[in-house]
Amino acid sequence: MAAGLLTHLNLAPGFRGGERQTELLIRGLSARGFRQRLVVRRGGLLAARVADVPGLDVREAGFGVAGAALALRGAGLVHSHEGRGIQSAWLARVLAGIPYVVTRRVQQGPRLTAANRRFYGDAAAVVALSAAIRHALAQLDARLPVEVIPSASSGLAARPGEPARLRAAFGGGRPAPFIVGHVGALVDSHKGQSQLIDVARRVAGPCPDLQFVFVGGGSDEARFRGQAAGLANVHFAGHTDAVGDFLAAFDLFAYPSRHEGLGSILLDALEFGLPVVATRVGGIPEIITDGENGILCEPGDLDALERAVRSFHDDAGLRERVGAANRQRAAAWSAAAMTDRYAALYRRLAAAGACALQLPSGSRP
Repeated sequence: MAAGLLTHLNLAPGFRGGERQTELLIRGLSARGFRQRLVVRRGGLLAARVADVPGLDVREAGFGVAGAALALRGAGLVHSHEGRGIQSAWLARVLAGIPYVVTRRVQQGPRLTAANRRFYGDAAAVVALSAAIRHALAQLDARLPVEVIPSASSGLAARPGEPARLRAAFGGGRPAPFIVGHVGALVDSHKGQSQLIDVARRVAGPCPDLQFVFVGGGSDEARFRGQAAGLANVHFAGHTDAVGDFLAAFDLFAYPSRHEGLGSILLDALEFGLPVVATRVGGIPEIITDGENGILCEPGDLDALERAVRSFHDDAGLRERVGAANRQRAAAWSAAAMTDRYAALYRRLAAAGACALQLPSGSRP
């Protein structure tokens, strides 16, 4: 069988954490000499983000599961990066014998159906971002051999002068505000931002310098704005590509998720040396060790969340110690480290005869 291209499959219409991780991997593999193809949904945002990657063949999928499966023809190995693609990857295997790898990024699900057992069970390899996701997959099929490859920090940068401008804009008119920041889709059932708004209401009187900034958009934005009505210490910044500017402007990163596969934005917060207050759910404790590089609370425990925020607000020495620890920890989740682990996985599959994949010149399976 002739060797084919490594083909990434990502059918998400927007550009969120999973698509950023797909982009980081494609760029890292390109730098290592891999020839690649990317199959995307027509009109999806990911294609534009990787348009400058040398030699990357970008194809738009046709309609439905079958349309995406047909776009995978000629692949040596398909890597499905999100839930919409696994059915198409499986169909391409059935129709053309093309092996596939699946990366599972969310903790909830998959549903315990015979179809999902087949989709995951027929994969050449299954990757989870965290041990928590691996445990969830074991509920589907305990026999699944799941490898954990965490997400990577994004290598974000802040533009000169922008963090100071943002601090002035969201500082509530105070020369030295303490900014608690959150970055994520405004969906309370997932990210739990209503808890932070409740804390903002509690501390508005005793800690007037505390300001809460929410970066992102989502289905609950109008609800959150209503919840925050009358609070001068809550600010909604909307969606932006300049996330690094905001992270550099924050004093504390808050992430009160109700469930979370890993929480890749936390890796960026660590890279910026931010102390973190988060919930003890999913893969978050695999990044944040309570009392060491952040504080973890139980979801819905507003008293604990308020105490954690105020502890970092009140203790500059604690902020400095935790921030320094997080800068050191961030190196373990670099894009280079993630790329190396995926490249090793692809080579192992090729060496075992599980796929006929074009490898970089001089690279051994």
